[in-house]
Amino acid sequence: MSIVTNDKKRRKNKIGIFVDSLMYVILLIQMLYVFAGNVLHEILGILMFVCLTAHICLKRKRIKAVFKKGAKKKLVVRISEIITILLLCCMFAMVFSSMGVSRTLFPWFHFMGNSDIHRYLATGILALSVIHGGLNVALRSRRKKAVFAVTAVCTVLSLILGLWAVPYMNRHFRQVDVDFEQAVSGEKASWSGRNPLVVYFTRVGNTDFDEDVDIVSGASLMLASGKKMGNTELLAEMLCDMIGCESKAITLTGEKYPSSYNDTIAVAGTELKEDARPDIQPVNISEYGTIILVYPIWWGTIPMPVATFLTDNDFTGKEVLLLATQGSSGFAKSTTDVKKLIPGASVKEGISIYCDDIPKAREEIRQWINQLDTAAHDPDRQ
Repeated sequence: MSIVTNDKKRRKNKIGIFVDSLMYVILLIQMLYVFAGNVLHEILGILMFVCLTAHICLKRKRIKAVFKKGAKKKLVVRISEIITILLLCCMFAMVFSSMGVSRTLFPWFHFMGNSDIHRYLATGILALSVIHGGLNVALRSRRKKAVFAVTAVCTVLSLILGLWAVPYMNRHFRQVDVDFEQAVSGEKASWSGRNPLVVYFTRVGNTDFDEDVDIVSGASLMLASGKKMGNTELLAEMLCDMIGCESKAITLTGEKYPSSYNDTIAVAGTELKEDARPDIQPVNISEYGTIILVYPIWWGTIPMPVATFLTDNDFTGKEVLLLATQGSSGFAKSTTDVKKLIPGASVKEGISIYCDDIPKAREEIRQWINQLDTAAHDPDRQ
């Protein structure tokens, strides 16, 4: 009887080791999202939670013991139990965060849909998992100091991976090369509203780029049929194609932004702090009734050259439709800020498009325009 029991324990331990090892591998692959791609990322995310469920079932007795009170426990055991509780909390929060940022399997779920929160949770889970595993090994090892030292080093590396390496890779290695005609051309949208004009702000034309600048989506750039193009410019081209309107770019007349995206963001932060109004070429909007404003989210709001465009023009009685590109924040507070700058206009929040989704965003934009046109003819939906 004892032999059978021991065999069951050994099999259970082997399964547990396999499940735990698989979770560590999946976590590392998930952190390398830029190379894995979105679809694989979401599928592996589901597999991760299947493994988590299996882990909880296999370790249910130990997990129950964590919540028992009154028993005398060693300090290492108590610390391990605290880490276990924190890890479980982060894991369950990650379930909602994963669904919130999903763009393929759960596009209808929007709660906790912030990619920065998602990345912080993933980093926390990876670091806590390393500590959790290290403490469990230490409890069974005679070389506890060596195990603690390795655990500490691996925990630091986990934090560096999640907080620095992942954003760096996303910024510098996610190259985008699209077929311009394929991305821009397609089925037309319904538009029977006032004379529209697309106005957009992009880094191309407003930045002194180095010749060897990286064409990556993290820096708001792409190659469109071999031509360097900004993300918002491509969206503007899509709009012009589907509703047959003109577009105008917001272009700086003074000092351009630096080639490095990080340096540009630093300059933009200073401009925002000073509420600056950089000089731009005049954009005449007098003959247009509807302005579709396309812009990236910088520091949670519109870039300051866009603020210049808004304050330089009379928007009284005009309709302004907003379309933003972003890395995690949706519209942030840009809608509120636009409304403050042009109180005489009717400002409507449209759609915010995640940077990875821009090359394939045409159909989403077309559906948005069609919905606006339908609502304009249906008083109950206005």
